[in-house]
Amino acid sequence: MHLTRIRLRDFRNYERVEVELGPGLNVVAGANGAGKTNLLEGIYFGLTARSCRTSNEREMLRLGAEVARVELEVAAEDGMHALEVGLEPGQDKRIRVDGALAARGVDPPRPLVSVFLPDRLDLVKGAPAGRRAHLDRLVAALWPARGSTRAAYARALSQRNALIGRVRGGLAGEGLLDQWDTELARHGAELMADRAAAVELISPAFTARAGGLGLPEPGELRYAPRCKADDAEGIRDELAARRSGDIERGFTTHGPHRDDVALLHGGRLLRTLGSQGQQRVALLALLFAERDVLAARGTPPLMLLDDVMSELDSARRERLAALVGSEGQSVVTTTDTSHVPGADSGDVAVIVVAAGTTVQHPPPAARKAPRRAAQSEARA
Repeated sequence: MHLTRIRLRDFRNYERVEVELGPGLNVVAGANGAGKTNLLEGIYFGLTARSCRTSNEREMLRLGAEVARVELEVAAEDGMHALEVGLEPGQDKRIRVDGALAARGVDPPRPLVSVFLPDRLDLVKGAPAGRRAHLDRLVAALWPARGSTRAAYARALSQRNALIGRVRGGLAGEGLLDQWDTELARHGAELMADRAAAVELISPAFTARAGGLGLPEPGELRYAPRCKADDAEGIRDELAARRSGDIERGFTTHGPHRDDVALLHGGRLLRTLGSQGQQRVALLALLFAERDVLAARGTPPLMLLDDVMSELDSARRERLAALVGSEGQSVVTTTDTSHVPGADSGDVAVIVVAAGTTVQHPPPAARKAPRRAAQSEARA
């Protein structure tokens, strides 16, 4: 499954833009500030209905616009599909599949997506919540039937916290928490098992990719659960032991919602003891390790890589370019196409962003008949 076309309207600096993508490596080239990262963000938003750069959705609107729209064309095993995501801040997002509004809970036909932004290393050095969410998305990608486990745990956690508030306020008896301790422990044990299995599966690939990308000491991925027990009964006992403290604080202080994932380099936490360069390599290694495992299952993610080549020497660029082009579809941004080995070969789709215009040079393999380069207007 891969993207064949993207259209943006009133998104960031683009008034209207249309770009066709090849099934392999696609390069977006242009000067700093031209809108390369905006194009990646548009792809990500169209596939996930959220930004990979900001929590303020209004930032994604073109200056003066009130509504933005992203349209994608997806080539899937059962044919072509059209996806559309509408953005109007303060309103629910409007997601359409083949022209019809998507029903809640229905996953539209779309590729998985993985994104690297050089100034957003939160996944390595940020708070545990981001790593937990990333790990849970990986679980859902690996085992779609397990994707609901996190939601079930979150519902039980919300119910327990609400009851803790009532107990604390004298509106309910403490004994009522027994039921929610049992429920939370049951879903928590399932969630922990899923997370541990995903980390165990991805860890060898992470170590291999980290070494191949130049991390001088062995990289390691390690699941760091908050609970000592990993079974429902043990977790329930831990919750019961902390009940008084939870009531005093007004919320559940212990459980898988406090888990973390440790990325290590030579046994040291990269989050606190790694340089920015090492954190950057570790993030790339993690994303490519996940791609390796998913590709082996027939579902490689679309890789969105922003300015990934600029700080690498020629040897590392060659290695990374070989990785990028080896599996599935990818979109790589650069200020200089010479930084992406193979970009000037004629076999790679190149989209040049300059002076408010995108000019596209699609690869021969991605088209059935010759066609003219596409031009679309963008405004700052």
